[in-house]
Amino acid sequence: MAWAKDRLERVIEWENACEYDDFIDDSRIESILKAASAPSKNETLAVIKKAKANASKGAMLSPEETATLMNAQGDDLWEEIFSAATFVKEEVYGNRIVLFSPLYISNPCVNDCAYCGFRSSNKNMQKITLKPDTLKGEIEALLEAGQKRLIAVFGEHPKSDAEYIANSVKTIYSVKKDKGEIRRVNINAAPMFEEEYKRIKSEGIGTYQVFQETYHRATYEKVHPKGTIKGEYKWRLFALHRALKAGLDDVAIGTLFGLYDWRYEVLAMLYHAMDLERVFGVGPHTISFPRIKPTSNSDGFQSPYAVSDKEIVKIAAVIRLMCPFTGTILTAREDPNVRDEILQKCGVSQTDAGTNIGIGGYSENKDGNNLKKQQFSIGDHRSIDTFILSLVKEGKLPSFCTSCYREGRTGCSFMPLAKGATIKYLCIPNGILTFKEYIRDYASSEVKSIGEKTIIPKYLNMLRENLPQVVGTVERMIDGLERGESDCHI
Repeated sequence: MAWAKDRLERVIEWENACEYDDFIDDSRIESILKAASAPSKNETLAVIKKAKANASKGAMLSPEETATLMNAQGDDLWEEIFSAATFVKEEVYGNRIVLFSPLYISNPCVNDCAYCGFRSSNKNMQKITLKPDTLKGEIEALLEAGQKRLIAVFGEHPKSDAEYIANSVKTIYSVKKDKGEIRRVNINAAPMFEEEYKRIKSEGIGTYQVFQETYHRATYEKVHPKGTIKGEYKWRLFALHRALKAGLDDVAIGTLFGLYDWRYEVLAMLYHAMDLERVFGVGPHTISFPRIKPTSNSDGFQSPYAVSDKEIVKIAAVIRLMCPFTGTILTAREDPNVRDEILQKCGVSQTDAGTNIGIGGYSENKDGNNLKKQQFSIGDHRSIDTFILSLVKEGKLPSFCTSCYREGRTGCSFMPLAKGATIKYLCIPNGILTFKEYIRDYASSEVKSIGEKTIIPKYLNMLRENLPQVVGTVERMIDGLERGESDCHI
């Protein structure tokens, strides 16, 4: 394909002129892991203590300290780690969980990644790029379920280039249904050139997310064929450096766990976060930790580094402690029991709900996996309302908050609030308001009952005790919502 060939040539030209220093040193990471392979109990407890103190200092753990946590010996120490992860998350963000839905818009892809259902050689995948009218139908279906936040996902292909992505964002924001609208569109798409990032920024995107998949070079080269755009390691490694240089406010990193040793990947993500901080003064807005799931790829994919349920729970907790101010994202790839455990004890701040990742899947309103239309299988098919019910039964505050995005609290304006552990004084009021709006417009009777009688009073009391000057404003906004107002936020 001429488009892919021409783009690859431009990518290699950019790599040859790259202005950034490589921040991934394989031998250094491996040596750190080896040195911390059997930490003592006292060493581990000291790191846990420091991690908790970092919650209000805005500091990350060092690679050595993170390696110590990952190699903690014994269930008792891991319970201490889980407890600390919960403490840190609540200290920074409060006991709220931000909800979003992934929306897959285009799946044709010029790449041929060994583990991916979208790979170009996969003949079992139906190649679909949504047209505006079909995209509007997807948005309407999500609005009917009460969603306010999306991450839009695209394959790398001329059919879904930067202009198509920008126009898709514009279409999404244009759709209104009853009292519903999408208020924040985040993006998961291939790395871009600076001028392309500027184009999509012009349509008001939220966070731009690029996963390195694996930071381990030999593994990266093995699963991403040479001669494809994604086969260029350095181009992808500095995707978010280019994005920040182009003026995007918030960027997000992640690893596809199961391609290489999970401990290596966690440390590599930490080095990525550290380098973004060093160069731009702003670390990642979120960190994701998906793991490999089955696809429709007829060749199949087997890895000796498969991550167990027990290990993915550990990964979630360690990431929270190593980067206390960064949001962490749990996905519906995981089964409900694993998701519930991670939400209960690992300090996760965001997760998807009511998920259907088949192209056109929301408007079709079909449960389950259709691997001819989706990138991988998902494990949690609970509706948004059913998922919210599970949260409120645990005393958590569901949130559809987008206030920071719309009030300009992004990038360098957001990070001081997160690093100083004061962002929760915005997260909790706005979480209450968005949950109240959901209750009014979409909630089942059970969610409404628990929300009105237990959850909202609980968090209003929390504000009354800790931020009395704000609670009156929130109560007045709740009254406004009850009179039919919408989008009340601080």
